[in-house]
Amino acid sequence: MENGISTDNNFDIIKIKEEIKKITEELLQAALLEEGDILAVGCSTSEVANHQIGSFSSEDIGTAIFDELYHITKEHHIFLAVQCCEHLNRALIVEKACAKAYGLEIVNVMPQLKAGGSLATAAYAGLEHAVAVETVQAHAGIDIGDTLIGMHLKAVAVPVRTKQNRIGNAHVVCARTRAKYIGGERAVYH
Repeated sequence: MENGISTDNNFDIIKIKEEIKKITEELLQAALLEEGDILAVGCSTSEVANHQIGSFSSEDIGTAIFDELYHITKEHHIFLAVQCCEHLNRALIVEKACAKAYGLEIVNVMPQLKAGGSLATAAYAGLEHAVAVETVQAHAGIDIGDTLIGMHLKAVAVPVRTKQNRIGNAHVVCARTRAKYIGGERAVYH
């Protein structure tokens, strides 16, 4: 490890990809996302590799997770929004088409392994037309390693308990969102 960046390739990348696939597919089934919806994902590759958050950035883990997420979101015709780390104020990397569709203000920053994070760096390199935005209001989210993605979810987030709740050694929390309930005792809801 050099300057907090992992040079260790002793990870089971195939297992990590299988775990993110199981979690993502289970969440998408529960969330009932529609074409063009946004899935926000935050990830600490340090936590996946059983290290303290922010201490062991792994390009290999970030790329493996991004590749699987990108494949699944493209297959489901939804947008992927990858949260950067706190050093970039938790900005997100999205496709330019997502920014345009949702009227998101594009900001000028390129994530790096230790300033943005491994997953965001992989997203910036791997998306067709990657841009950074300060915030989104996503329809569902995956938080890998307790990276605090809640600020990027729509107003009413509902936890989704997935059978697979770890990626590597990282704790995973998922959420879907729902419309706000309004009205009083006479209101009728779906």
